[in-house]
Amino acid sequence: MNNSRTDGNVAAKRAATALLIFSLGAGLLLWFDPANLYVWIKALHVISVIAWMAGMFYLPRLFVYHADTKSGSEQAETFKIMERRLLRAIINPAMIFTWIFGLWLAVASLAYKENWFIVKFIVVLALSGFHGFLSKHVRIFSNDANVKSARYWRIMNEVPTLSMFIIVIMVVVKPF
Repeated sequence: MNNSRTDGNVAAKRAATALLIFSLGAGLLLWFDPANLYVWIKALHVISVIAWMAGMFYLPRLFVYHADTKSGSEQAETFKIMERRLLRAIINPAMIFTWIFGLWLAVASLAYKENWFIVKFIVVLALSGFHGFLSKHVRIFSNDANVKSARYWRIMNEVPTLSMFIIVIMVVVKPF
């Protein structure tokens, strides 16, 4: 257990370092290229979304395989490390930056006044709630307390995909 805490601390420090570097980079963009700040923030938002969604697709898939392993086995312990690192080093920072850049874009473009944006925002809120749900289950799996089946996690694995479809349609098509 002590080794997993150390691994978690290392992953958290790496994530914090990445956040700092990313923030400094964004600050430099503002300093050196203020005329194109909007498109740079949009690019950073898209990069953050891709990273967040990649993790949101992968974590429930790890749960599918983890649910079928015997508690305490070497394979189960490996899944615990993979899940924790994925959450702390990729998914959490990516979600934070998705929100920061997305809110900046919504205010800068006045998109928050549009109906399509309101639908998108509600789905992103729900996806953030699902993120919290997955975070809770990383802890449940780490305590060998999972009671959900692999089939359940296969179904849950579709939530990010459905959310992505709705969000992309709202942003690109703007149906209303």
